[in-house]
Amino acid sequence: MSKLSVYDMKGATLADVEFPDALLADGKGEQAVHDVIVAHRAVVRAGTASTLRKGEVAGSGKKPWKQKGTGRARAGYQQSPVWRGGGVAFGPHPRSYAKKVLRKVARLAFRRAVSDLVTEGRVRVIDQFAIAEPKTKVAVAFLKSLGLAQGALILVDKLDTNLVSAVRNLPNVEATTAESVSTYQLLRYPVAVVTRSALDGLRARIEGEAGSQP
Repeated sequence: MSKLSVYDMKGATLADVEFPDALLADGKGEQAVHDVIVAHRAVVRAGTASTLRKGEVAGSGKKPWKQKGTGRARAGYQQSPVWRGGGVAFGPHPRSYAKKVLRKVARLAFRRAVSDLVTEGRVRVIDQFAIAEPKTKVAVAFLKSLGLAQGALILVDKLDTNLVSAVRNLPNVEATTAESVSTYQLLRYPVAVVTRSALDGLRARIEGEAGSQP
């Protein structure tokens, strides 16, 4: 069992909570994490770069000059890619950069990301998380009490408007739920601040995914 300290909103240690070693990735999944992150970064690419082919450039099919007798090279149409203002021969066109990731690989990557947070001591468990006012200074004071001035990922069981409003202006802080958090989010931040209920949600999610694998 891995022991995690439980804190209150003022940063005082209350108790310890255990995380089962059976749910840890045990060193597996490094390549799975790489594949999932590459796929995530690929799918968010806009893919909107676009150029005109020679058939899409405005213009007639009239020859610029006659075929012979001018001393110039032969030219058939002004939309030719070799002409200024003509089409682009091998230019980019709108496309999707999405990559397919197997469900089993995605599950292993998520398990490895959670395991790294636990084994490396980058998890701060909060007994109860409540922000009375939707103000940024309240969130900043809370993070400073835990020594997390560099930013953190806040995981709760259910988002509320006060929490969302308090952290949305902080560049290195993000709040989400244990049910919807992604592998990319777990790796993006140096520390994860997790409520007890959210930690149970992570455990249940890993247990459910591990149990559904063939």
